[in-house]
Amino acid sequence: MSTYKASEPANGPVKRLRRLVSLALKLTQREVAGRYKGSFLGVGWSLLTPLLMLSVYTFVFGAVFKGRWAETVQTGSMIEFAIILFGGLIVFQMFSDAVIQSTVVIVANSGFVKKVVFPVQVLPVVTVLTALFHASVAMLVLFGFMLFEFKGIPTTAFYLPVVLLPLLMMVLGMAWLFSALGVFFRDIGQILGPIVTACLFLAPVFFPAKALPEWVRPLVVLNPITVPVEQFRRVVILGHGPDWVPLYTYGGIAFVIMCLGFLFFQSVRKGFADVL
Repeated sequence: MSTYKASEPANGPVKRLRRLVSLALKLTQREVAGRYKGSFLGVGWSLLTPLLMLSVYTFVFGAVFKGRWAETVQTGSMIEFAIILFGGLIVFQMFSDAVIQSTVVIVANSGFVKKVVFPVQVLPVVTVLTALFHASVAMLVLFGFMLFEFKGIPTTAFYLPVVLLPLLMMVLGMAWLFSALGVFFRDIGQILGPIVTACLFLAPVFFPAKALPEWVRPLVVLNPITVPVEQFRRVVILGHGPDWVPLYTYGGIAFVIMCLGFLFFQSVRKGFADVL
């Protein structure tokens, strides 16, 4: 008795997805290597940059403004304040890198766009993966400081992928949207710059949300990085489990934005070659 074994068609959806993932990873590797090509420290800059950023913000907000966090891990020392601050900056920087770089990714790779068979929708994905790579390097720096100060990392850090997934969906949707708009409106990057900076100072990065007046807190929650920043700190630094209600709500909104961003990208992509 012979048995029938189904096989995936040569151009089946699973194989197409695998090819797209492989292409995205290769382009991300090329992007990371190209960014530091010819520099003395090379990829080492991805380690040095967050360290410099951490030092400056810690000095300004910790030493000059005497900032302290309401919820501490152990002693409330300057290093502990720097760790809590750095956790928020990592999330913001990943958001900022992905959104800002997406505005020029199609224009900067116009040669790929004009190739009929090239899957242009992969390019915004590359910007998100590149931002994720640099955030991962910054997390290694954060973990190093935590091991030095706290002598360990909380087990709740295993929730990190669950916390980051909604943020990745959010920035991916924005990347598809802004990369498409950036082809037709070249000023979109200049407009987004101040808006992204405003997101930094209107999110609980330098201050806890509990320090704000009650009437301001609902407005701060509308910030696309507020929930990821708070959830990241909860699971990675403070040793708490995720706050599931805001995380699920944010994840649902992020999924909708990701789908809408992709649909918009696909609806206008045919006009890219004419403009470029």
